[in-house]
Amino acid sequence: HLSFFSGFGPFRQYLVNSSWEAVKELSKRGLGENINLRIMQLPAVYQKAKEQVFKIWTTLQPLLTVHVGLASSAKALIILEQCGKNKGYQEMDGCGFHPEGGCCMLDGPEKIESTINMKTLWKNISVEGIDIIFSRDAGRYICDYTYYTSLYYGNGRAAFIHVPPLSNSVTAELLGKALQTIILEMLKQCGEEGE
Repeated sequence: HLSFFSGFGPFRQYLVNSSWEAVKELSKRGLGENINLRIMQLPAVYQKAKEQVFKIWTTLQPLLTVHVGLASSAKALIILEQCGKNKGYQEMDGCGFHPEGGCCMLDGPEKIESTINMKTLWKNISVEGIDIIFSRDAGRYICDYTYYTSLYYGNGRAAFIHVPPLSNSVTAELLGKALQTIILEMLKQCGEEGE
């Protein structure tokens, strides 16, 4: 089983993006012998992120792709995102661009739900040292845009997790451990679907 994970590179004042640090930490920990784990840093730029996501799905065809993003407003919260939205992308990225018409896919549905039931996941897990919440709005910026794009190309086999910025209490190790717990539970859901 190939699972694919992405975090984002630096953006705005965050020269070290906690999402990428968490993904690197997850990669060190692994997900067990049956899971081939591949990671990639996505640029915090709409078009480039979209091109990379398209490449992931067309060339690697993973069982599941999990994107991890930084929620700068979340102090010590991990947020499990259920769906991606197609419209409303007006905020400029680091290159000064936003998608044409504020839209991910001109022919795409209004929103796409993940095949992973994030609410069930949220109810079934706890991670020491950090709270986890469930959300249906990933924020209409690069994170939401990337998530929608991945759900679109991957027929819903994508997930998105928002992590807080790194701090004294929220370390890359803690986030990596939390991701490991969350994703192992996600993979159980994938396995149940496959049976």
